[in-house]
Amino acid sequence: MSKLKTYNELLINATDELESADVPEPELNAWYLLAWSVAISREERPDDESETRKDEDESEFVIRLSRSMPDRAWYMMHAEDEADESVTQTLERLIEYRKKRVPLEYITHYTEFMGLPFYVDPSVLIPRQDTECVVEAALDILKKDHAEKSADVLDMCTGSGCIAISLAKHGGLKSVAATDKSKEALKVAKTNAEVNGVDISFFQGDLWEAVEKSPQKYDIVISNPPYIKHDVMSELMDEVRDYEPVMALDGGEDGLLFYRSITLRIGEFLRQGGSLIFEIGYDQGKSVAELMRESGFADIEVRKDYCGCDRIVTGRFSG
Repeated sequence: MSKLKTYNELLINATDELESADVPEPELNAWYLLAWSVAISREERPDDESETRKDEDESEFVIRLSRSMPDRAWYMMHAEDEADESVTQTLERLIEYRKKRVPLEYITHYTEFMGLPFYVDPSVLIPRQDTECVVEAALDILKKDHAEKSADVLDMCTGSGCIAISLAKHGGLKSVAATDKSKEALKVAKTNAEVNGVDISFFQGDLWEAVEKSPQKYDIVISNPPYIKHDVMSELMDEVRDYEPVMALDGGEDGLLFYRSITLRIGEFLRQGGSLIFEIGYDQGKSVAELMRESGFADIEVRKDYCGCDRIVTGRFSG
């Protein structure tokens, strides 16, 4: 019988394998996959399907696993301990997925956004830190313009629901609605709303058609729409190009298709004096600002992300 490997040996070997496969940030990826493998070994479903787990769906299991992940302090204490065979086997399987450039978050089906837990699968984009800047911009506007009264917010192209859910959790809002063309994406978003204990109205449909039968107007419309130019889709990194949903990435010939469609009918849905907030590509600030200006917006501002790139455009609707 071969000698069991220590956790330290597993981490070193996993890092080497990922590095040899040219996976970005191999050490960080190896650590998360090791931690997830340990969590799985702690929380594996029993063969007899006990009553406590009979009704547990995939998302509930994933969120519970995330709470069982060891931290670095645990690793420092146990680095030289022999790992269970189940941990080794699970880690080997997960490493093979990552070597094929399957995104880490699609392997674990878990990520965090604005300090909140989110279930993700290939029907939705993986929430990114850049988008946290968009939520923070919305929270700034809420504090400035709606401090004395709660606001009604609409999140378009919601995907995983990360923007809508974060605003519902942190914004003290009167109501939050969210739309997406994809039924599969809305299923994930609804799951995440339940996980985070927030009340959101979800509507399925292509942009404004999702809410056009509703008489309500909103104080803030916010969106992270598809904005990648069609002819550069093939140049995206493997993890994005091969695994994330094309529907949520492809912004048409010039990347502005969805910005045009949203601003074209914005006056039907946004209250006078309300705010429109967009996430944009790093080189789209001027173009999106001009579209907003042509659609009756004032006080337009292009804001940067944590890396100093243009990432957000905001404006106030003046009609």
